[in-house]
Amino acid sequence: MAASMASQAAVRGLRTTATKRVLLDKLQCSWLTPRRWLNLQEYQSKKLMQDSGVAVQRFYVADTASEAQEAAKRLNAKEIVLKAQILAGGRGKGVFDSGLKGGVHLTKDPAVVGELAKRMLGFNLITKQTPKDGVKVKTVMVAEALDISRETYFAILMDRACNGPVMVGSPQGGMDIEEVAASTPELIFKEVIDIYKGVQDDQALRMAANLGFKGPLQRQAADQIKRLYDLFLKVDATQVEVNPLGETPEGQVVCFDAKINFDDNAEFRQKDVFAMDDMTESDATEMEAAKWDLKYIGMDGNIACFVNGAGLAMATCDIIDLHGGKPANFLDLGGGVKERQVYEAFKLLTADPKVEAILVNIFGGIVNCAIIANGITKACRELELKVPLVVRLEGTNVHEAKRILTESGLPITAADNLDDAAKKAVAAIRK
Repeated sequence: MAASMASQAAVRGLRTTATKRVLLDKLQCSWLTPRRWLNLQEYQSKKLMQDSGVAVQRFYVADTASEAQEAAKRLNAKEIVLKAQILAGGRGKGVFDSGLKGGVHLTKDPAVVGELAKRMLGFNLITKQTPKDGVKVKTVMVAEALDISRETYFAILMDRACNGPVMVGSPQGGMDIEEVAASTPELIFKEVIDIYKGVQDDQALRMAANLGFKGPLQRQAADQIKRLYDLFLKVDATQVEVNPLGETPEGQVVCFDAKINFDDNAEFRQKDVFAMDDMTESDATEMEAAKWDLKYIGMDGNIACFVNGAGLAMATCDIIDLHGGKPANFLDLGGGVKERQVYEAFKLLTADPKVEAILVNIFGGIVNCAIIANGITKACRELELKVPLVVRLEGTNVHEAKRILTESGLPITAADNLDDAAKKAVAAIRK
């Protein structure tokens, strides 16, 4: 059965559990992102690569127009690229509220860099991936522009099927790798990495050859591949994706653009990396939810969904949609639940003015339903809940949980199953 529009929207937004898959030689690779999202700007990723000896364009970062112009002069390059630093994609085709078109500009004149920076810094850049008002640009990257004679794709990622890291590459770079895998799967190459031995010379050279590098460039590309694996280990990455890994007319192999995902469990030993986390562009409600280990995604409906588990959350969104309602959010409580988390979840849900009803749908496997029930009653009393509340609980200690809710005397509507819960929640907002 195809997923409904509601659950599709939830999947697109659920960065914390999102997984994208690529079919490689009839083997499925899982592309993992961390449980929470560590947001690094482009220049920060380039700095991490640079520190590991990976070849990147020379660049500087500027917070003012005068700094940008001075950086352009210091580069002393034939051509300069100026890039607005925001986390959203589509910068090149974006528009500033200053009237400037494009968040990426090429020029040979350092003075022009200063003028362009004046119209970028402090102004909002609007792209297809930003909110409608855009995102304020506080920093620009001034980099040496290099010609690219050929583009390839290279990534190192964790693959469950291989129980460890794999290298994935294609001579077709600079485009969506999923399209390459779908249209020309024979151009996708994969090398499993032995975690005890690391990337071997023959593996790196074979991958470089598969990417189409020839002669001296093959050895140079193999060296870059090994350095990228060193970076992968050094920063506890789950993915290092370079697209494109390019070849210049001057005979250089350069990592022009990269995306790095990190293992959230390694935060305790990657404090310098996680200290770079840019939360200024994150949704305020999502940030507040993350403080309590809650996963929240806002949607445009009026029935709040409070669940445990991403799969159950999507099923809940779907069945609300099936009965003619619209989910207002996607809030996943997760497994190790405490009463305080339930209380904070209700605070987030009731703070949304669009919410006209709340549907709680909990399957208690790891979760103790009695803890959920105590949290619900505490939240209802202390927050003076004004909207209808429908609760469906199943699993561990469910009988005690139902007793707590019944004896609370609160206006809570109990549901026997998910279908019944969705019907009652939709009916509640139609009264």
